[in-house]
Amino acid sequence: MDNLKLTSGSVIHFAGIGGIGMSGLAKMFAENGFMVSGSDRDAARPENQRIIKALENSGIRIFPQDGSFIRSVKPDFMVYSSAVEEGNPDFTAAEIPRIHRSQALAEAIRQMQNCVSVAVSGSAGKTTVTAWLAETMFLCGMAPSCLNGGLLNRFASDSNPGNYIHGSGQYMIFEADESDKSLTAYSPDFALLMNIGTDHYSKEELTAVFGRFIANVKRGLVIEASAYERLKRLIPPHLKVTVFDGGDWELTGYHQTNGKIMISINHLPEFQIPMSGRHNAVNALAIVAMLDMLGLPFEETAAGLTQFQGVWRRFDYAGRMTSGARVYDDYAHNVEKICSCINSAQELTPGGRVFAIFQPHGFGPLGFMRQELLPALERILRQEDRFIFLPPFYAGGTSSFKPTSQEVAAEYSRLGSREYFCYSERDLVRAMLAEEAGGNDLVLIMGARDNSLSSWAKTLTR
Repeated sequence: MDNLKLTSGSVIHFAGIGGIGMSGLAKMFAENGFMVSGSDRDAARPENQRIIKALENSGIRIFPQDGSFIRSVKPDFMVYSSAVEEGNPDFTAAEIPRIHRSQALAEAIRQMQNCVSVAVSGSAGKTTVTAWLAETMFLCGMAPSCLNGGLLNRFASDSNPGNYIHGSGQYMIFEADESDKSLTAYSPDFALLMNIGTDHYSKEELTAVFGRFIANVKRGLVIEASAYERLKRLIPPHLKVTVFDGGDWELTGYHQTNGKIMISINHLPEFQIPMSGRHNAVNALAIVAMLDMLGLPFEETAAGLTQFQGVWRRFDYAGRMTSGARVYDDYAHNVEKICSCINSAQELTPGGRVFAIFQPHGFGPLGFMRQELLPALERILRQEDRFIFLPPFYAGGTSSFKPTSQEVAAEYSRLGSREYFCYSERDLVRAMLAEEAGGNDLVLIMGARDNSLSSWAKTLTR
């Protein structure tokens, strides 16, 4: 990074610009005076047009990922993500300095003058919490900038996918992703750590990664209680520390009244949150703790939290099937998120069934969660609920193509207390739902990386 001058007016090319994190980062650099272009191997796919068209409408040039960009733009350097493999045509076409996405973000934040940075991380909930935190701050007049791994409904437009908010420069809120361990590149003023689960690595390995991350935090840490127990010996003594969901801030009430979710925190006056599920109540709890550390009164935080408009593909209501069954779509892709999502669906179906349909976001991730997912499903699923696998999403590149969803479903049916289903095609799932899902039931579509899942969820309602 020392020999790369990250100054306004520099020309940057993003390899893999259609990704949820890369598109937001590209938008951030463009909004801050950089000349930005990008390429993506899936730029032409219909399900990716929401992001690609918004970038183009904002003035960012998009090229096929074949190296052809170099004939039209002369970048000072190229930003890439961990999803872009060596041998990519853009890499071979241009001999220009390359910088990883996390390094580019870290350097950009480092250069922000008089800006308080807040990093949000954890195995589950970080995208929703990053968005909800930033939107609450916006509603409270704090005008933060925000870079997120999800599209914020309130800020999405024809020229903004919704994963970057350009604020006043006083606060920068960003999601710190642990999936490739790149979060250790960041040195934020404050950090909010939601939890330590199993997604990409074991809990032991993630504990070490998060330990290296919090060692870089400058001023304060807000951390969930069980994560605190794992990490407390690694927390630098200079940090101000607040513990939530088992410490300084507690959820003291959660109930539904006339279809509204009401919560209370530390026995303070209860308030409404716009999303069901205890995990979302804990998300709100984390935000209260973080904004308290930043000096915002509880009453203002609570008022802002109630107005959250959500994040695309986070328990999105798609509509109703002809039978009356409700259809929801969610990005859930690891054990904790899948179970939290099913729990939210169950709260909405006291007299019906949940048809939980899961498309793993890769063969590797399916293999990694294979052992832990079964006992979690055995605990969360009611007798009447059904769990259905679709084949893993394959985005190209190196893969073992093992295990298959069919193998995992058969293993779960043999070892578990119920039958687990696998359908080789979405049309077969559609036919099954048309025959079996009734008016009191809820269909839940889950999976990451594949934006076509959202479109498919909507087609089920036609």
